[in-house]
Amino acid sequence: MSNTIKQLQWRYATKKFDSNKTLPENKLNILKQAFNLTATSYGLQTIKMLVIKDRVLRSKLVEHSYNQKQVLDASHLLVICIQENILNIDVNQYYDNIKDIRETPETILKPYREGLIDMMAKMSIEERQKWSTNQAYIALGNLMTVCAIEAIDACPMEGFMPSKYDEILGLKQQQLKTVLLLPVGYRAEDDMFSGFKKVRKPIEQAVIEL
Repeated sequence: MSNTIKQLQWRYATKKFDSNKTLPENKLNILKQAFNLTATSYGLQTIKMLVIKDRVLRSKLVEHSYNQKQVLDASHLLVICIQENILNIDVNQYYDNIKDIRETPETILKPYREGLIDMMAKMSIEERQKWSTNQAYIALGNLMTVCAIEAIDACPMEGFMPSKYDEILGLKQQQLKTVLLLPVGYRAEDDMFSGFKKVRKPIEQAVIEL
């Protein structure tokens, strides 16, 4: 069995973190880089991640997370956000970045640049937000896998009040909206869920080969 599969079997949605254990800086940097390297549609990266260590700040978020203590007891809380809107400047900055990094001529980039601007113009703000939210879930899955490989415990969370998070974290001023949470750290020794056998369908029921 590969080490990757062993680590994926090891991971679980951690219900109780050891609040006395803190992720070292090198592990945090791996998670930051993994987030930034996540695949996104067109590579546009209309998502951002907050890394929150401040426990006073996190204590204010617990009641808006249906009192799930992972938000406070984890080493850090990762908050995945989307942009409120996707503007022409976002598309232009993306293609300008390609031009700078790859030295791709504008004559090659122009039709792609214009095509993406046109595609976004045909979408409502709600559709753009839904599009960005799909990218956020890709990032969450990527982060969970990296956490498993790096032996970092994590608990993906949708159960919280996004508007309250946006208010407390001052995200409105940054034109961002909270969509997903991922507390990360190390499991408590007495978290009974850590010893539960993983329940999954047999592989032949989950995977179809043609």
